Amino acid sequence: MEETWVKRGRVTFVQARPVPLAHSEPVSINGEQLDGVSATTLWTLRNRAVEARRPDALIDDPWAVRLYEAISYDYDRFGTPSQTHPLRALALDRAITGYLATHPNATVVALGEGLQTTYWRLANPDISWLSVDLAAVIKLREALLPDEPRITTLAMSALNRAWLDHVDPANGVFISAEGLFMYLDRPEVLSLIADCAKRFPGGQLFFDSLPKWFSARTLKGYHLTDRYTAPPMPFSFTVSEAARLPREIPGIADVRDVPLPFGRGIWKSRSFRAVMNLPVVRDRRPNLTLLNLA
Repeated sequence: MEETWVKRGRVTFVQARPVPLAHSEPVSINGEQLDGVSATTLWTLRNRAVEARRPDALIDDPWAVRLYEAISYDYDRFGTPSQTHPLRALALDRAITGYLATHPNATVVALGEGLQTTYWRLANPDISWLSVDLAAVIKLREALLPDEPRITTLAMSALNRAWLDHVDPANGVFISAEGLFMYLDRPEVLSLIADCAKRFPGGQLFFDSLPKWFSARTLKGYHLTDRYTAPPMPFSFTVSEAARLPREIPGIADVRDVPLPFGRGIWKSRSFRAVMNLPVVRDRRPNLTLLNLA
């Protein structure tokens, strides 16, 4: 994919050249062009789309359904659909909405955005949105999603600090790293958090983490099914570790452990949630973290 420089307002962005496909016509794209960590975006897409198609859906995500149907891929290799990814998406929606309530002109930065469709779920056309991901993923996004004037894309790794220079912090910044940090090394994650805290005071950073025991399992080869092995996930982070960040990284004001919205079955159980929040248990479960930057 080639890159072009695009002028939007007072800022110039590096943007991947869009694929010339008409969104009004049926599109079929082979998802096998994604591999490794990039392919995991198809895993989360499938789970959101399958949930959104249910009559009792927890999430309203028509663009996820459209992408799921347009991308030809062996989705069954991911096994039984889970509520965790759509519930995580809803948690992010609520966090962004909460920040925009006090910072209505803020910029949202989606790091490693994959095939997330958060912008359209929020239905707020005035949001300034920066999508950062690798070129292969950006190519799919631009082929299948609408060309929105408020969305700018950068075809690069989230670890490439060049993206920070394309964000105006004056009106607030909300940064999401949904489904990203677990695939990075710990020093990389902590360094990126520190740089965000330094550059975007008053902003927020949302990310999800895995416990150490599950991270170790992926390093040995986590077979989701007999046809799919998840990529290694070296970064683990507990609720207690996140709570110590204000003392360890300058510029972090406070930390919030974000609960998943309620779902169906065990995900609807308040008793289960209470058990997961017991001191002896909470550091052994996955968690969502929201950082308030000083």
